[in-house]
Amino acid sequence: MFTKLCRPVPSINFRTVKCFCKPRQLNKYYNIIARANCSASSSFLCDKNVIFVAGLGDIGLDTSKELLKRDLKNLVILDRIDKPELVCELKELNPKTKVTFMPYDVTVPIAESKKLLKKIFDKLKCVDILINGAGILDDHKIEATIAVNYTGLVNTTTAIMDFWDIRKGGPGGIICNIGSVTGFNPITQVPVYSGSKAAVVNFTSSLAKLAHITGVTAYTVNPGITRTSLVAKFNSWLDVEPDVAELLLEHPTQSTKECATSFVKAIEKNKNGGLWFLDQGILEDIKWDKHWDPCI
Repeated sequence: MFTKLCRPVPSINFRTVKCFCKPRQLNKYYNIIARANCSASSSFLCDKNVIFVAGLGDIGLDTSKELLKRDLKNLVILDRIDKPELVCELKELNPKTKVTFMPYDVTVPIAESKKLLKKIFDKLKCVDILINGAGILDDHKIEATIAVNYTGLVNTTTAIMDFWDIRKGGPGGIICNIGSVTGFNPITQVPVYSGSKAAVVNFTSSLAKLAHITGVTAYTVNPGITRTSLVAKFNSWLDVEPDVAELLLEHPTQSTKECATSFVKAIEKNKNGGLWFLDQGILEDIKWDKHWDPCI
């Protein structure tokens, strides 16, 4: 059993682990700590196997290009967008990295996600990082927004735990979830979208504090307003502001390339529990004020 502690868990606390006496398990915990506290350098991503959900989207595509500069071993892109020309473009950027595309809809049942992930693990044997990046912005589509932005992210994360959870003999892993600055402070005209991103932030923070149990570390990257097709035109909830997109774009924004550069820097920092704010060249780990703690 694990001792109940009222504290944040930025890293593994060996005193809470019953299987400490097992050398094989101990090595796993050391590997988790090394992974979670790896220094920020381009070499961190070198030779890594990465799964990128929605790696062909606006931010996703530029982030995939930035990742390829780090000499990954494998980049597996899971996306509902089937654009062979984009995949070919990525493959040509760095011949050292094997780029694979597999169609994936994050709204499928967990069982389907597990089947797809099993194919990937059977082929690669090891996956180091999962990036959950699927998202939509349209507060007319309430069920779809929650299904894609939150439920799909949770289900994909839950599915990969079958392969990573150290309690099942897995090696641990790293989860990078794409949130949004609206997860900190909402755009009030799109409360459904903003609420889904706040849910991502809370879910990921919980994952980070469970790392000493599961061996899986986690953090969020939270872009500011980025010039993408999502932001160019979208609907407000109950049409409370028909011109919400135009009004939003009157404020300073960032390009997808600016976002991607900061995105990959956050991945290289690899901070368990990080709440990364990405906006106009700024990369900052947000310090979240704690107003309540369950103490369990």
